[in-house]
Amino acid sequence: MKNTPETLNILNPDFRMPEHCGGDRWSILHGDSLQILRQFEPNSFDAIITDPPYASGGSSQTTKNRSTNEKYSSMSKEKALPDFDSDQMDQLSWMFWTAAWLQDARRIAKPGAPVCLFIDWRQLPAMTLALQWAGWTWRGVAVWDKVASRPQKGRFRCLPGVFRYPNPQNRIHVTEKPLQLMRDVVQICEPGGRILDPFAGAGTTVLAAVQEGYEAVGIEMSDAYFFRSTERLKTALESEVNQN
Repeated sequence: MKNTPETLNILNPDFRMPEHCGGDRWSILHGDSLQILRQFEPNSFDAIITDPPYASGGSSQTTKNRSTNEKYSSMSKEKALPDFDSDQMDQLSWMFWTAAWLQDARRIAKPGAPVCLFIDWRQLPAMTLALQWAGWTWRGVAVWDKVASRPQKGRFRCLPGVFRYPNPQNRIHVTEKPLQLMRDVVQICEPGGRILDPFAGAGTTVLAAVQEGYEAVGIEMSDAYFFRSTERLKTALESEVNQN
């Protein structure tokens, strides 16, 4: 996978390119975001939209140290999706790690560019601290109501005006987000802008961005999900071209 689209002309020319794949207006790089983010030129992105590892899913370090499938999925071992990295840190380590990559992301974002992160209720306070430490301005919370997930039926769910989409069926990632949800979210970026997802996972943000008319760059460390996301993007976007 050595296709180098125009979306990657924003990298340091001296940077030794990792494995990567891309097409018209999109690319995904295979590697660690903490290393790759530092190689982009300043003012390269109009928005940062991502679903990073939360290092959550437990009330003790023992439960946090479980695999991501054990924490976030009820699938049987035979049907389990690949686990992903960077999800077993304690809260303080996770907060410093989050602040580090957010600081790098701010350097390569254009002035005024928004950052949009998915997070759960356990790590929301730590995330808000890390985001502000990295120099971003905290603006507030938008809610994704999963319809059939927590809070439980009969309890307080959410206020009106939220994103209401059920979890996607036939997922290729443990914590994959609905494509239509991401098509709504990417519109926070200015029309025709370039979006960065430092934790591409299933590639949903990148796919949604391209479908909504943006350029998009993703970074994915996991071997399994780099392959799955790039194959998904190629299949989906080639299908759209053939239909047109």
